[in-house]
Amino acid sequence: MKVIETDIEIHASVEVVWDVLTDFGKYAEWNPFITEASGEIRRGEQLKIHIEPPGARGMTFRPTVLTAERGRRLEWLGRLLVPKIFDGHHQLRIHPLDTDRVRFAQREEFSGLLVPVFLNEEATAQGFREMNEALKERAEALTRA
Repeated sequence: MKVIETDIEIHASVEVVWDVLTDFGKYAEWNPFITEASGEIRRGEQLKIHIEPPGARGMTFRPTVLTAERGRRLEWLGRLLVPKIFDGHHQLRIHPLDTDRVRFAQREEFSGLLVPVFLNEEATAQGFREMNEALKERAEALTRA
């Protein structure tokens, strides 16, 4: 199994960060990594996600929502074809630090036979960091408005 983790401190409330993170319709405006997302954020529902890792080929996949706790976490599981070929368990978490400051963390656990072949760890980690920075910028700008 391979794990990629990133985090960032954001000077905005839990509510603002959650609202930006779950407003899939606006991802194209601010998110350089997940450039398109759609679907209902509810356990068991299927999402449509398009990622553009820096310097790597983009891809669209249809993960299933595992957890959706408003203001706290969103998790999904994406698969290539069938289980144990290439699985990605993605976690987006918001940890309150005080009323107007949070730590946002992304973690993905990759498992399966084709992970060594298809996973570009460097590009994926860079994509996570770029998304974190963009989320911070957008949430903080909305807080200042």
